Amino acid sequence: MQIGALGQATGVDPDTIRYYERIGLLPAPDRRANGYRVYGPAHLERLAFVRHCRDLDMPLADVQRLLHLLDHPADDCRDVDGLIDTHLTQVRERLQSLQMLAHQLEQLRGRCYGQHATSECGILHELMAAAQGESCVCHGNMPDTRMQSFPISAASTVRT
Repeated sequence: MQIGALGQATGVDPDTIRYYERIGLLPAPDRRANGYRVYGPAHLERLAFVRHCRDLDMPLADVQRLLHLLDHPADDCRDVDGLIDTHLTQVRERLQSLQMLAHQLEQLRGRCYGQHATSECGILHELMAAAQGESCVCHGNMPDTRMQSFPISAASTVRT
């Protein structure tokens, strides 16, 4: 099959397939006389494996290591276990970080309710305070009244 068909079968963009070839995740395919790449079932299976690993958010270096281990079936499986354990730890750390981010955004969102002019928007006040080096509700505790008397003026905003 040609690269378009391989991409369609696996859901991987042809440019990504070429990139995977360049970095060695996929073996170089045979070429026809016209220069077109010709992929076989082994390419399809390997690319599907890579795609599944990437869907699990594994870094390319880890995918490459897994492919190496897959190509060496006599090697010790503990390397695979360790790689997955490390990735799982990283995912758990990211989840914790994302939960903290969600909490910060909830704190920020709590600064503005109802319909009013943006000059009275507590969210914009907090973001501007942080931009000016002050503490903000999303990164630390502060009294609720701190920002109520700090109007945002058109002169104090930066437009890009």
